[in-house]
Amino acid sequence: MSADIAIIGGGPVGLFCAFQAGMLGMRSIIIDAMPNIGGQCSALYPEKPIYDIPAYPKILAGQLIENLRAQCEPFNPQYLLNQQVKELQSNRDGVILHTSTGAIIRAGCAIIAAGGGAIRPKRPPLDGIEELEGNDVFYAIHKAEQFKKRKVVIAGGGDSAIDWALLLADIADHVYIVHRRDKFRAMDASLAKLRAIANVTNARVQIITPYQLSSLSVANSRLTGVEIVDLDGNSRMLDADALIPCFGLENDLGPIENWGLELDDGKIIVAASSLETNKERIYAIGDTASYPGKLKLILTGFAEAALACHHARQQMYPNQVWHFEYSTTKGLPRMEETENL
Repeated sequence: MSADIAIIGGGPVGLFCAFQAGMLGMRSIIIDAMPNIGGQCSALYPEKPIYDIPAYPKILAGQLIENLRAQCEPFNPQYLLNQQVKELQSNRDGVILHTSTGAIIRAGCAIIAAGGGAIRPKRPPLDGIEELEGNDVFYAIHKAEQFKKRKVVIAGGGDSAIDWALLLADIADHVYIVHRRDKFRAMDASLAKLRAIANVTNARVQIITPYQLSSLSVANSRLTGVEIVDLDGNSRMLDADALIPCFGLENDLGPIENWGLELDDGKIIVAASSLETNKERIYAIGDTASYPGKLKLILTGFAEAALACHHARQQMYPNQVWHFEYSTTKGLPRMEETENL
């Protein structure tokens, strides 16, 4: 299996990288450990709005991923999903990647767009929680309608917890917000909106502090209640059939740590002008890349994808004369044009 560019990571930055590669006449392969493209946008908050994407005053994370997929579709990138890149070797002639399924990929360059590495939500230490995951316990909302008429406990005090509560306020039968402190970490505007909803008589949203999760009540393999406890050990049982713990994420670089790349606090050090790592033909972009003045924003990753692809093309085809053109001038390259590289 071969390509010009092997992109490690299928999140928003990796998808835009495939588009940029295509605009430069290069074929790409996207490898991701998740079963679907989109990274955290798809896995954790597809129905949450994003406000800092240029030209979109507001766009849902899931819709952003769909738009990026459609944008790179004309260039037909290959997707290798549900597998992890275990080995990555490089020299002046290109790179070789070995995945967890036994696939071997040869490419001119590799661009790592793996975010913080493999992601997984932090699971609260509650007996029996794993057996309920996917049916009654969720770490993100993929379809809000699945919570219609349900009694939902949302645990946490950050933006995700408050955003989910606002989303479900008019959908769920009842929403409990459980947090171990009276002070929340969420945006003031969102918190004010939630408090206004909760303060209405007979409100379907209830804020409960300072409490934390204690245990789960289960009958016939389904959640029937969530026990919470305050700082003095006083407990109460909430009538609930759905639980959404919002305690953050755990990141794991995994095999990336063994590829000989220069790291700084779990991030890959790159040259800001080219996004090159200390290894030939290997680049890093997005949240996984580190350099002075780095801004961890999706739009920053988009710009880095363009820089990395342009530099990679020069490295791979040094003898080709290439003149920079805007997309308004050249449009989308035809697929047959890319075969002549």
